[in-house]
Amino acid sequence: MSGLIITLGVRINPAWISYDQWAPFENWGRLLRTVKDKDYFFVALLVSSGIGATVGGVVTALLVKYAKVAYAILIGFILLFLAMMDIIIFPFHPTFYKILIFVIFFPFAWLGGKIVEVVYERRRNRKA
Repeated sequence: MSGLIITLGVRINPAWISYDQWAPFENWGRLLRTVKDKDYFFVALLVSSGIGATVGGVVTALLVKYAKVAYAILIGFILLFLAMMDIIIFPFHPTFYKILIFVIFFPFAWLGGKIVEVVYERRRNRKA
């Protein structure tokens, strides 16, 4: 799901597309090289990553029975790990992106899990 959201975020601006496939992941290195001086691309990537982490947290919290927020934060950790691997493999990211990914993935994944937890609590309280 996060991959789809990131793909849609990249496709917002046709100038960023330097490949023939629909999804950017096979040509990610070439894409990053072409946009390395365009900070607004990385802002869009952070926004789509935050949305993806929130959706991932919601979906994970819906799938598990107990400890919904903890599993949602686990998804945030997995996404952060993948983003760190991206930064290590492709050194074209600006400094603000490298710093802000830590601020994006955990809080937004937590928010997704918390949304589901609050909805379940309200539903439980109405039935009681």
